[in-house]
Amino acid sequence: MDFFLRMTHSPRAIYGVIFLSCVALLGMGYYMEYAKGLIPCPLCMAQRLFYMGLGVVALLGVLHGSRGILNRINAFFALLFAVGGATIAGRQVWLQHLPADQVPSCGADFDFIVSHFPLLKAIETLWQGSGDCAEVQWQFLGLSIAGWSLVWFVFFTVIALYLLIRRFPAQ
Repeated sequence: MDFFLRMTHSPRAIYGVIFLSCVALLGMGYYMEYAKGLIPCPLCMAQRLFYMGLGVVALLGVLHGSRGILNRINAFFALLFAVGGATIAGRQVWLQHLPADQVPSCGADFDFIVSHFPLLKAIETLWQGSGDCAEVQWQFLGLSIAGWSLVWFVFFTVIALYLLIRRFPAQ
């Protein structure tokens, strides 16, 4: 228990946990795609981008030890990525709980959307999701991949808020 209490006083340790968590979550996603054959939908791919962004921000926090204004800047960007990811994951959970007759039709895949549409149109198309996004391919403890992703992004949001408002003493 003492370890966890000491860890909450070190932004570098907190960013390290965020970074390692993002790496593990991305690794699990790639494992499920390439080893288990689950094809990610456009919203899943967008969530991966948010995990990557959050992981990069966390890695920067580990490398420079985030204190003072650097911590505030890092925590702000971590919060943006966490909230953005939670929004996308929440949208997918919502799509997964729609009645079958209200699920949007299947659309183009992520690569096609990003390479063939202007940025704003691609974002709008990705946000709408597709029938692929409403399909639940895997569950653990009653939650789909999108459900677990939402849980993780909410967890990261809480941690980012903690990092943003907590004043850490100088080292």
